[in-house]
Amino acid sequence: MSTSLFDPFTLRSLTVPNRIWMPAMCQYSAAPDGDAAGVPTDWHFAHLAARAAGGTGLIITEATAVSPEGRITPYDLGIWNDEQVTAFRRITDFLKSQGTVPAIQLAHAGRKGSTERTWVDRGRPVTPDEEHGWTPVGPSAEAFSPAHTTPDELTQEQIGEIVRQFADAARRALDAGFQVAEVHGAHGYLVHQFLSPAANHRTDGYGGSFEGRIRFALEVVDAVRSVWPEDLPVFFRVSATDWITENPQDGREGWTSQDTVRLAKELQAHGVDLLDVSTGGIVPDARIEAGPGFQVPFAETVRRETDLPVASVGLITDPAQAQAILTEGRADAVLIGRELLRNPYWARHAATTLDVEVPTPTQYHLA
Repeated sequence: MSTSLFDPFTLRSLTVPNRIWMPAMCQYSAAPDGDAAGVPTDWHFAHLAARAAGGTGLIITEATAVSPEGRITPYDLGIWNDEQVTAFRRITDFLKSQGTVPAIQLAHAGRKGSTERTWVDRGRPVTPDEEHGWTPVGPSAEAFSPAHTTPDELTQEQIGEIVRQFADAARRALDAGFQVAEVHGAHGYLVHQFLSPAANHRTDGYGGSFEGRIRFALEVVDAVRSVWPEDLPVFFRVSATDWITENPQDGREGWTSQDTVRLAKELQAHGVDLLDVSTGGIVPDARIEAGPGFQVPFAETVRRETDLPVASVGLITDPAQAQAILTEGRADAVLIGRELLRNPYWARHAATTLDVEVPTPTQYHLA
């Protein structure tokens, strides 16, 4: 029997009402400083609430920083204080009222931190001596690009502190009403920086070998899992490949799909319930072969070679396309990104297209 986009999906004791999920997409709309820094606003409420009313089964907040220095831009959401928790409760309460599962993506930008919003000077780096700027950190003292500030290389003591920040953030996320915690290990941010030999040049226990490079990711997962309830799931978002072509001219090495399979097995042993599969982001000049569903094969590989459930993203725009991914057993759920920005009611339109009857908000019923 094939899986439908509108079949429920149970992980631990949590049942998601359908397989149409929204991935984290940054809005860069929080205050940059003061008591309101990192606090969700009316924009965040309206943005996320619309997709819940539109029938999306699970919604992941944008990358939500575990510390001020962990933000991508000064305008990112955060979960490092109680003011943020209180504001998030309004959002999670509404999502649950619509039958949508609220999930949070816990993140640290690492060396890609301290930049402008994407619509300001194309997201240029903000230097430490500019207003709202700071010196980023990373596994190694190597900048993301020549334009970016060179990060401070993290000491082992600082690594331990960031691991604790992830645990503290997970505790607050639970208090804020979230039912899924996702560790952001993709798109060239801090966890991914440790994973990839393109960014991690350490010679201590957090670098070098595959086992050394995944150590930080596993410590973060362990920290989150230790405070997250046993009956609720933990996700991990991964860049399944760095899209770095091995070539003798530059000698660069990158993270590969087979590395992802090895990591998936380790993550499952450490309590991760689903792998959210994306790609890229570790270097600015990667040659990415984009096209409809271009990241699905990477999710499919993990699903085929492990027994860890996967969700796929990447130019999935059409209901028939999304349904085929599930019917063919290539993923357990689909993450609809930019298409949900264009159409908050994508899930309801998909149901009409596929001739499936789904619940509608009472307020939309006609006499």
